[in-house]
Amino acid sequence: MIPLSLAEVARAVGGSTHDIPDAAVMVTGPVVRDSREVVPGALFVAFAGERVDGHDFAPGAVAAGAVAVLAARPLGVPAIVVDDVQAALGALARHVIERLGATVVALTGSAGKTSTKDMLAQVLQRIGPTVWTPGSLNNEIGLPLTALQADADTRHLVLEMGARGIGHIAYLTGLTPPRIGIVLNVGSAHIGEFGGKEQIAQAKGEMVEALPDAHAGGVAVLNADDPLVRAMADRTKARVVFFGESEHAQVRASGVALNERGQPVFTLHAPTGCADVTLRLYGEHHVSNALAAAAVASELGMPVGEIATALSEAGSLSHWRMEVTERPDGVTVVNDAYNANPESMRAALRALAAMGRPAQARGGRTWAVLGKMAELGGEALAEHDAVGRLAVRLNVSKLVCVGGQEAAWLQMGAYNEGSWGEESVHVSDAEAAIDLLRAELRPGDVVLVKASRSVGLEAVALALTEDGVGGAAAGEGAAR
Repeated sequence: MIPLSLAEVARAVGGSTHDIPDAAVMVTGPVVRDSREVVPGALFVAFAGERVDGHDFAPGAVAAGAVAVLAARPLGVPAIVVDDVQAALGALARHVIERLGATVVALTGSAGKTSTKDMLAQVLQRIGPTVWTPGSLNNEIGLPLTALQADADTRHLVLEMGARGIGHIAYLTGLTPPRIGIVLNVGSAHIGEFGGKEQIAQAKGEMVEALPDAHAGGVAVLNADDPLVRAMADRTKARVVFFGESEHAQVRASGVALNERGQPVFTLHAPTGCADVTLRLYGEHHVSNALAAAAVASELGMPVGEIATALSEAGSLSHWRMEVTERPDGVTVVNDAYNANPESMRAALRALAAMGRPAQARGGRTWAVLGKMAELGGEALAEHDAVGRLAVRLNVSKLVCVGGQEAAWLQMGAYNEGSWGEESVHVSDAEAAIDLLRAELRPGDVVLVKASRSVGLEAVALALTEDGVGGAAAGEGAAR
C-alpha cells in the first residue's frame, strides 16, 4: 500500500482514533486481517468472525509491529474505531485507488474467472508492475485487501469479482471502480441461489454498468460467443470490445485445435495483426479466457506478437485448477478439484478426453473421478445426469462417482447413456475412491478429479499425486 498517516486512514474510513499518541505515524506496511502476517508498519484489520474474533489478536498484532488496528471498538492499543470494519476496509481501498494512477481491470463470469485473471496478470506484468487477486479472494473482504497491495509503482490492478446475488458486483465495483471491465460468460454456477440464467446475467452485467463512458476511457470487454453477455453491450456507456471465435469479434481465434497433450492451439487475431498461440493450460475452454486477456492487453497497447508470446508462456497461478502431474509410473493426475459447475465440468471432461487419446492408443485409460456440483437448485438432477451422459459420449474409460445423491445421479446418467458393467462405479467418499484407484490404476492412465469445493475431492488428487512423489511434474505452470 502507498504510505498513509493514521490521520489520513481515519479520515478515509470515517473512524476515530484511540490510544494513538501521534496520528502522523505512517502505515508503511501491508493491510492484513491475519495477525500472523503482521510485519512492522502494517495495519491490522480486526474482523469478528463466527468462530474467531480478530479483536482478540490486536495486542499481539501491535506487539509484532502493526502501527494500529482497524477495529469496531477501543482495544487499549492504537486503533482506528469504525462502526463497520468491512465497510471501512472497502472505503480505504477506494481511497488508495483514487490516489494511484493504476489502470483497474475487473472481471467476472460464471466460469473461468480465476484462470483468466491469472493469464491476464502474467501478460500485463510484461508491460508494467501488476497486482492481481490471489487465488479466488474475490469477495467483499478479499477484493479490497488485494487492492491495498498496490503501491505507487503499480500500473495495472487486475481484480476478480464474484457474485452470489443481484447487487454484489455493483457493490464491489463501488469499492474498486474499474476502467476496463470483462464479462466472460453466463452459466449455471450458483443458479440455485440466483433463480435462473437471466438473473445471473442481470448480476454479471452490473460490471459494464459501473464503467466510465467511452470519452472517459471506459472499455467493456464482452464475449461475443455468449448471447447473454453480448446483449450487455446495451447496458454500458463504455466502448465495447468483443472477443470470441465469432467473425464479428475484434479479438478472435481461428483454427482452434488441441494438441496431443490437450493444450489449445490457435491463431490470435487482434486489431494490430495476428499471431499463433499454444497455451500451456489444458482444455479448449481456455481459448475464450485467453482471448479476453488478449483483448485487454491489446487495449493497453501490447503488440499482437508480444501478446501471443505472453499467452503461450502463461501458466496457472492457482492450485487445483487443471493442475497436471505426471507420476514416474506413467499415471497422469489432473487435479481440477477446486470447484465445479456444469460448464466447467463439461470443459474438464472434454480436456480429459483430448489428453487421453494418445494414452488410449497405447493401452492406457481415462478416469473421471467426479462428485457433486453444488448450488444448482432445481436443475441439480438434470445437470448431474447430463454430465454422466457426457462422460460416456466422450468415451471416458472409467467413471467414479463419489458421494451421495448427486453422485448417484451422475452414475444414473452414465447408465442411461449405455455405460454398464465396470465402466462406472459409485463410491461413498474420497477414501473409498482412493482405495479403488490405488488398486486399479496402471501405467498410461489419465485421471481427472473434479467436484465442488465442499466435496473435498482434492484429497483424492493429492493422495494419487503423493503416491508418485519423486516423479516429474508436468510443468504446465502448475502452482507448487
